[in-house]
Amino acid sequence: MATIQPFAETTSVRTNVDLPISLSRDSDEPLTAQLADWLRRAMLDGTLAPGERLPSTRSLAAQLAVSRTVITEAYQQLYAEGWLDGRHGSGTFVAEMEVTRPQPRESTYVPAPPPAPADSIDLTPGEPWVRDYDQAAWRRAWRKAADLPPGAAPNPYGLPRLRELLADHLRRARGMAVGPENILVTRGTGNGLDLCALALLGGGARAGVEDPGYHVARTVFAARGAEVVPCPVDEDGVIVDGLPGDLRVLYTTPAHQYPLGGRLPVPRRERLLAWARSTGATIVEDDYDAEFRYDVAPLPALYGLDPSRVVLLGTLSKTLAPDVGVGWLVGDPELVATIARLRRSVADRTSGPVQQAVITLLEHGDLDRHLRRMRLEYARRRAAVVELLGPVCRLRGDTAGLHVLAELPASVAPEVIARAGERGVLLDSTTRHHHGRAHLHGLVIGYGSASLADVRRGCRILADLIRAARPR
Repeated sequence: MATIQPFAETTSVRTNVDLPISLSRDSDEPLTAQLADWLRRAMLDGTLAPGERLPSTRSLAAQLAVSRTVITEAYQQLYAEGWLDGRHGSGTFVAEMEVTRPQPRESTYVPAPPPAPADSIDLTPGEPWVRDYDQAAWRRAWRKAADLPPGAAPNPYGLPRLRELLADHLRRARGMAVGPENILVTRGTGNGLDLCALALLGGGARAGVEDPGYHVARTVFAARGAEVVPCPVDEDGVIVDGLPGDLRVLYTTPAHQYPLGGRLPVPRRERLLAWARSTGATIVEDDYDAEFRYDVAPLPALYGLDPSRVVLLGTLSKTLAPDVGVGWLVGDPELVATIARLRRSVADRTSGPVQQAVITLLEHGDLDRHLRRMRLEYARRRAAVVELLGPVCRLRGDTAGLHVLAELPASVAPEVIARAGERGVLLDSTTRHHHGRAHLHGLVIGYGSASLADVRRGCRILADLIRAARPR
């Protein structure tokens, strides 16, 4: 066991598993960091075993004679890193995990029979974790929705109360000063894209889509008769210099570019808006993954920088679940009114009972609590991906969202995907996200829908395969 050097002044305690925790007030290292380091070492050397219950923050703070905040922040840090597991109403426990040790290169890949589908680990992007939610809040929301009679004439804007609550949600979560008049309730991002295409595009109009980028945007725009124009991106997002001047619409994901993972820097956001003002183009901003950030400060939405040139799309599909089918479109009130009128003409609508259920979730604060909990859950999985894959390949986009890009040579990625599939790990490549010929190669690794244990297991297998692969 790694030992802690004696300090001039220390406070000590023995837990119910007889751990001599020592913290020094004379050290330059904060007490929170000291405690977190001590617990990590104890878990690494087995002194604290998986499943072991830790003292409550109140009791440990009292025994160590430190602020409860010191204990709480140390626990939260270890929870985010995946060392600890919280069980509602039961306390804080050491998480179930395996400690990996380097293996000889020649023995890193061992062929195995394909497992049964139930044993597969899905590391493809695009899906959130839907197996951990507040069931009481969910039932309450649907009981409230069931109390209301069905509507005879759906409001193309969405329910007024939901539009008010969404305006408040966007003010708190994204710093956007919008009112209900700026909001139209959609069924999600795909529906919002289609409504934008209906209002802003026509036969032969040119619509720019990031390349590589979200394939649904290409499909939706083409289905509305537009000419889809691929617009290159780099590790920061869409490249403004060289954008065509005749685009009617440009679709972009500045909060977390899909699939490369870049966050569009503020100077480039300002140049993009200047381009839109000079050309008359409308920017359709998909606020993809804006809710989930790790170790980085939020960046302002494009819409907040220039509401006259931007339509913002958001959805609950990642925050809550894809099956809910509620999202929002934010824009200039005149454009929102135009879209609502066109929406009625094509008999498109968002389910009233579903909207009412979301109203209840927002009014009771259930959605905010769920979001805070999932931020911690995803942070743990993201940390596991970075820890296990960072040493074997270059990762992009790990500061936000629910996926990262693992760059690999063009000759290596297909082999790794095939061999991972043989071992029950499902992966996605960058190939299908390009409009034409792929110019960047690698794996798009999603960590939203797999458990922390499966993310770790899948990434260990993947790391072994990457080490064993040889570029041709």
